[in-house]
Amino acid sequence: MRSLLLLTAAAVTVVGLGLASPQAAEMATPAMTENTGIGKVLTDHKMMTLYTSDKDPPGKSNCNGTCANHWPPLMAPADAKPSGNWSVITRADGSKQWAYKGHPLYGWEKDKKPGDTTGDGVNKVWHAAHP
Repeated sequence: MRSLLLLTAAAVTVVGLGLASPQAAEMATPAMTENTGIGKVLTDHKMMTLYTSDKDPPGKSNCNGTCANHWPPLMAPADAKPSGNWSVITRADGSKQWAYKGHPLYGWEKDKKPGDTTGDGVNKVWHAAHP
């Protein structure tokens, strides 16, 4: 009985701390790095490559509307705080987006699996984000 109580208490502690929550991981770090055929790139928490656009001045996203449908922004929670190379920008609609070294980050609709980098070089303005 005592062992059962200890196991139950341990399980409640793990769940209570949110250690099994993917959302907790997303809140702790905006992105990760992954080795791909074009080298090490920044990825979201689903291991999908992130991109930057030459059309974005530092600290501002110019990818809205249809553009954002094709290049989904790496959204940040409303209470996200900048840290190191990471900053948070405010999009035209008031939502928050992560930026790395001032460059807003995006996914690409045509990448279908982790490691895909099909957005690198699109229209000569989109580039895989490298750490």
